[in-house]
Amino acid sequence: MEAGGQRPAATRGRVTVIEDEASISDPLRSALEREGYAVSVEATGNGGLESVRRGEPDIVLLDLNLPDLDGRDVCRAIRQTSDVPIIMLTARGLETDRVVGLELGADDYLVKPFSMAELIARIRAVLRRTGDRAAPAPAAAATPTAIEIGDVSIDPATHALELDSGEQLSYGRLLIATGGRNRRLTVPGADLPGVHSLRTVAECEAIKQEVAPGRHAVVVGMGFIGCEVAASLRQLEVGVTTVFPGQAPLENVLGPDVGAAMAAIHRDNDVELLAGARLAAFEGTERVEAALTDDGTRVPCDFVVAGVGIEPVVPAFVGASVEVDNGVLVDARCCTSEPDVYAAGDVANHLHPLFGRVRVEHYNNGEKQGRAAGRSLLGSDEPYDYVHTFWSDQYEHKLEYVGHATRWDQFVVRGSLAERRLLGFYLGEGRLLAAVGLDRGGDPELDADGEMAACAQLVGRRARPAPAALADEAVDLWSLAG
Repeated sequence: MEAGGQRPAATRGRVTVIEDEASISDPLRSALEREGYAVSVEATGNGGLESVRRGEPDIVLLDLNLPDLDGRDVCRAIRQTSDVPIIMLTARGLETDRVVGLELGADDYLVKPFSMAELIARIRAVLRRTGDRAAPAPAAAATPTAIEIGDVSIDPATHALELDSGEQLSYGRLLIATGGRNRRLTVPGADLPGVHSLRTVAECEAIKQEVAPGRHAVVVGMGFIGCEVAASLRQLEVGVTTVFPGQAPLENVLGPDVGAAMAAIHRDNDVELLAGARLAAFEGTERVEAALTDDGTRVPCDFVVAGVGIEPVVPAFVGASVEVDNGVLVDARCCTSEPDVYAAGDVANHLHPLFGRVRVEHYNNGEKQGRAAGRSLLGSDEPYDYVHTFWSDQYEHKLEYVGHATRWDQFVVRGSLAERRLLGFYLGEGRLLAAVGLDRGGDPELDADGEMAACAQLVGRRARPAPAALADEAVDLWSLAG
């Protein structure tokens, strides 16, 4: 962050699309340009390498199924020339092509058909993940080796761990990055075919196989997973009924005001919201046919997606030396109560310098906390003080959030809740704890001169801005960060 509340220079992404030019739809181009990306299309005949050789794009969208040459050859040629991030676009059912593309150095893939929101989210995720990657690619990259170990028990006293096979390994320093697992529904019928959860690629593919216009889905839970699944399904012309506790989607995280705005957005897209309902059971013979709520409502459906949260996967420890509570407890440096054992990601309950003890499940934290833990493993004393951010794209709407607030005593709005275009500020005892942007403010990490980036500075500096100044459109937020 720059001192004195000065606006950093703006940065915009440049996207090169390598595909048959005739198939580049106006919605794709306009969606990318709306997000601030400059879009160029490379003809397939030259392999799409001209702009890459000139170092122009920040990211490449590569169709693996080109009409006049093999997209895998293009991927190989790009990777020999540049380390520019690559997202493959591929057809349903071509798993082999996707595996080969990833092995050749592509960073991610999307299966057609996909929504514009899904594409934008994937571009942003890849740019975040690869933002500090060195520009030139090595001629021959080493291939890391992964060992699938299953269950493991750890004995910090002897610096040893035992695999479920009985094999024992020793360690000097150990990083626990076991993540989380989906909470499972326990109501009758939850094991029927057609009842899905979403965390892995395989689960995503299983849900995609269910999708067809005119089918109807029940989405259980309206946190971020539930909201994004509901939005994606509606964009794919699937009918959606949601079942969730509380009065509005995302109410626990964003509060009742923004929650009501999100509810209105989903209703505008013909999502049926059964707010305050609790799932009682599923009905069906060979597969799920309906969901029942505790008030007796019966919702016929073709399939179900449950998004009811995760629980941290905590390994077994020999003895009681590593402290555990809602995950593995770690200090500001990601170190556990044992000096040579560290944890990061969904499993780590972190003592954050700004926010206190918090276990964060968002993507941005996973990739940034992993780096911080790696530095601590190598001897760094630097605390992990990242001002948490996350985003959610639902339909054409963009939600951005900075900071962390589980409770607050004042919520201030700049903009309009009625028009669903606003900044919202969460204050506790006068201090700005977090801020949310709905279709306003930009990405706090990619739009470095935007309003949400200014909010990140305010949160990071423990600022106590006057509520009237936060609400006043005439007051530049960057002036408050000085």
